[in-house]
Amino acid sequence: MSGDDLVAALKSILPEALARDLATAFLEMRRDVATVTLGRSSPGKFVETIVQALQHLHGGTFDAHPDVDAVLRNADNLKVDDGLRICAARLARGMYSLRSKRNIAHKGPVDPNVYDLRLLFAGAQWVMAELIRLCSAVPMAEAGRLVDLVQAPVTALVEVHDQGRLVLADVPARDEILVLLHSCYPESMPRAAIAQALERRAAKTVSKAIRELWTKKSMTEGAAGCRLTQRGHSEAEIVVARLLRTAAA
Repeated sequence: MSGDDLVAALKSILPEALARDLATAFLEMRRDVATVTLGRSSPGKFVETIVQALQHLHGGTFDAHPDVDAVLRNADNLKVDDGLRICAARLARGMYSLRSKRNIAHKGPVDPNVYDLRLLFAGAQWVMAELIRLCSAVPMAEAGRLVDLVQAPVTALVEVHDQGRLVLADVPARDEILVLLHSCYPESMPRAAIAQALERRAAKTVSKAIRELWTKKSMTEGAAGCRLTQRGHSEAEIVVARLLRTAAA
């Protein structure tokens, strides 16, 4: 899915800056759900932008720093489509509460952050689809295509299990390591953990791929393990985006 496609549709009803912020926050959540990455995307930013969108659709202007909870509490007074005023606003408030109240240290054997993120993204999918439905300037066929893409289930690229992480996509060793390190960025991953994640490959292949990434300054390696550089993170983002586009096609 292209962020530009979403922006092009949304800016028919919203200022381009809001359309771009929404598309960016949505796709970041999508990537993090696919790679089981916690704490990097900002569902709170997505909800704040939804509030700004509601303000704009109501009165043609929006606050640079809105009181998110206050606006959503009083959303019944907004002069916007009922799907947004009644349903999207309540859903957004639930998302905002979940993001704010659950962003704490959790006790117990099951970390709820993963299913919290999945629920937040499901809410974002619904809200985005509802906004696209209102883009009357977008041809019906194109709007339908975008809704299908927004609603498409996210294919997991990384599976987390007791022994570590496993990249599920069939990609070259170099790309597999990029996706693996991307899933824990900005933290490091010990070389032994990388080797275990890629245990189905020959050890020489894994070592060669790590060496190539290090030589090209796509990753660094220290006492804590291997970590993507800014260059490597950009390369990993390209790989992840390509895999998600293929899965959604």
